[in-house]
Amino acid sequence: MNFGWLKQIMPRGLYGRAALILIVPIVTIQLVVSVVFIQRHFERVTRQMTETMLREIVLVIDRVEAAPDLASARMAAADVAAPLGLRFALPASDAVAAIATDQRPFTDLTGLVVIDSLRTGVPDLRAIDLSGGSVVRLTIDTAHGVLDLSFPRWRVSASNPHQLLVLMLAVSLLMTVIAYLFLRNQLRPIRRLARAAEAFGRGRAEPYKPSGAIEVRSAGAAFLDMRARIERQIEQRTMMLSGISHDLRTPLTRLRLGLSMLPEDPETRDEIAAMERDVAEMGRLVDAFLEFAREGATAGEAEWIDPCVLVARVVEDATRAGQPVHLHECPGPGGAQVSVRPDAIRRALENLIGNAVRYGNRAEVSVLVSPKTVRIVIEDDGPGIPPEQREEALRPFARLDPARNQDRGQGVGLGLSIAADILRGHGGSLRLDSSARLGGLRAELILPR
Repeated sequence: MNFGWLKQIMPRGLYGRAALILIVPIVTIQLVVSVVFIQRHFERVTRQMTETMLREIVLVIDRVEAAPDLASARMAAADVAAPLGLRFALPASDAVAAIATDQRPFTDLTGLVVIDSLRTGVPDLRAIDLSGGSVVRLTIDTAHGVLDLSFPRWRVSASNPHQLLVLMLAVSLLMTVIAYLFLRNQLRPIRRLARAAEAFGRGRAEPYKPSGAIEVRSAGAAFLDMRARIERQIEQRTMMLSGISHDLRTPLTRLRLGLSMLPEDPETRDEIAAMERDVAEMGRLVDAFLEFAREGATAGEAEWIDPCVLVARVVEDATRAGQPVHLHECPGPGGAQVSVRPDAIRRALENLIGNAVRYGNRAEVSVLVSPKTVRIVIEDDGPGIPPEQREEALRPFARLDPARNQDRGQGVGLGLSIAADILRGHGGSLRLDSSARLGGLRAELILPR
């Protein structure tokens, strides 16, 4: 049997599921107690009270039947009915005598027991009228005409039976509120842990102290240890790459200076030019190392910005620099707000736009806003990247020479990796695909809102 539909309607959050686990047993117990115990209890009580009342009714009927005439019957009935608290009319009025069927409200469940007990004890009972609510009216065929006999309803039914239900409901609500408060206090540490983990995934280290139950404290302590190890690894990587890159600058500077001081000789001119190109290439590698190391750190505070404003400024700067790029689609200022580190997102956009115009003739940038994400899309008309190599392209120092046009200049394989690191630091991702509109590469920067 497929229960997939049940999963769709069940709450997804821990709080909703815990509340459901709490409420379902309470409601089930209330239903079982109400139906199995309370209803049966009131039925037995009603039957006992009705049978007791039945003796008084039979006594009045016997006195009426034993009287020789109508006047004697009235006097005999009055002598018995008054002390017993019964009211009667003999003969009954035409309107009352015309009632030939039992009447009761649909919601009067104990009325069924009353009618059944009276029918069993009074064979000549014509009709039972319970529609009055507080009064029971009987019409009985006698030798002197139709007897109209009435008495209070509380004499055959338990008075105020709803009080037990109200009390039970009130106590259940009170216990539910107490359980809700307790449950909220137990789930609050889990929410704090989730917020701290989410913030760290977006590059922010929020203060967090483990609290709550032992299991939650254990998970919180493990999270703090993991965060500390990750921060140490990032710091060590940053320091190592920065140190290596910085130390390489000195010998490169000496090499560049030495090459510039060599005497001009037609025989060695080409070799010196080749060496200068190698030194320049090494300089670009060192700069890429430094940029990669800088993006590995999680420093910097996030700000709430309008993505359209940021993207428009980056595209404007790229256009002024002579790059063939323009803004294709954007919902306009004020369309959305997203929490990011603006300098990091700007650097990721500049890297991707630089790649797009390096390997293609033009590039287009779009901003797409959804309820949960903001997507910044960069498309070009270049050769693109084959699907089987896109995952490799996101790794550091990946050089996909066959997939890209190397005539437009060579990189060091860090542009996509830096952009992917920046997006992961914001809790987002970088997705590569084919551009259906331009035919080249489509790079999507996905940021959570």
